Amino acid sequence: MMQAASLPTRESQPDTLTVLGIETSCDETAAAVVRLGPGGAEVLSDRIASQTEEHALYGGVVPEIAARAHVERTDVLVRLAMADAGIGWGGLDAVAATSGPGLIGGVMVGLSTAKAIAMARGLPLLAVNHLEGHALSPRLGGAVAFPYLLLLVSGGHCQFIAVEGVGQYRRMGSTIDDAAGEAFDKTAKLLGLSGSGGPAVERCAMGGIAAAVDLPRPLLDRAALDMSFSGLKTAVRRAAGEGDLTDKRRADICASFQLAVADILAFKSARAMEMFSEGREGALTFVVAGGVAANRMLRARLEAAASHAGFAFAAPPLRWCTDNAAMIALAGAERLRLGQSDALSSPARARWPLDEASALNAPVFGGGKKGAKA
Repeated sequence: MMQAASLPTRESQPDTLTVLGIETSCDETAAAVVRLGPGGAEVLSDRIASQTEEHALYGGVVPEIAARAHVERTDVLVRLAMADAGIGWGGLDAVAATSGPGLIGGVMVGLSTAKAIAMARGLPLLAVNHLEGHALSPRLGGAVAFPYLLLLVSGGHCQFIAVEGVGQYRRMGSTIDDAAGEAFDKTAKLLGLSGSGGPAVERCAMGGIAAAVDLPRPLLDRAALDMSFSGLKTAVRRAAGEGDLTDKRRADICASFQLAVADILAFKSARAMEMFSEGREGALTFVVAGGVAANRMLRARLEAAASHAGFAFAAPPLRWCTDNAAMIALAGAERLRLGQSDALSSPARARWPLDEASALNAPVFGGGKKGAKA
């Protein structure tokens, strides 16, 4: 198998690196160009094509439909991103793509595109863990120094991670069943809300009373950082089935659900910051990233929890909370700056924990033929 072009030594790396990123792990097709220099990251272009309409009839993402949409759109978005950036192929130092975790058909599309570009242009390839993209995404919005405590909260993941540096991640706690983002999506589906689950619930909650529906806050009695959202989903289903599901009732359920999630995450975040600060001196930062981090009410609660704990608070700009290619390009540029690259034989992976050692030694969900889940 042909390998990507060899990298210069770290000492001879240019001060500024420009990387094309491609993201196709779920139902967003995205391409972006990011320039990483001594002063931080600059997003030169950022294109995202949503598949919301394609999946609307099915109440969730259909992997086969998502993969076909990625095939149709990836090349176009790459061309548009390069044109927006105003650079030719000679202006790139590398190409990065999500190589997992995610829906395997979609991951293969983006990764194969990146491999073709790397081979044709003689560029290094960076096969990026999608979760690492989220973990480093706050650095798109400004300087966020290592180490920091990360709450990664998205449709498929809900974890506390100690981020010591690029490639240095330690899982401190995780949901033991469903992710918070999945609970948002299922709540939206149960209530018949249109559009993406998280934003739909947030919009609906604006007209509701958060104390109207009594919903559980699981595992708050545990000192560890375990979380659970499965029972909360069941409670929402029960509430939706009690009486007429009027617009007012929907709004009350959404507001009550959103508050329950915020209470759980704020409580566990306070505990995580306490654990993270043990044995550390100096200023500490609490970072929240992932699609659920776009929820304004939740972000405000977490920022307040960080302030109370004496932590600085950081989060990506709202545009880069959900899946995007800018975070993939940044993760690739950060790794390239350390002299790293990947072979063209790098596989697409449906499962790929950020902290593989913890996933293997202390699995939360268990494993299988495709590897550890979390």
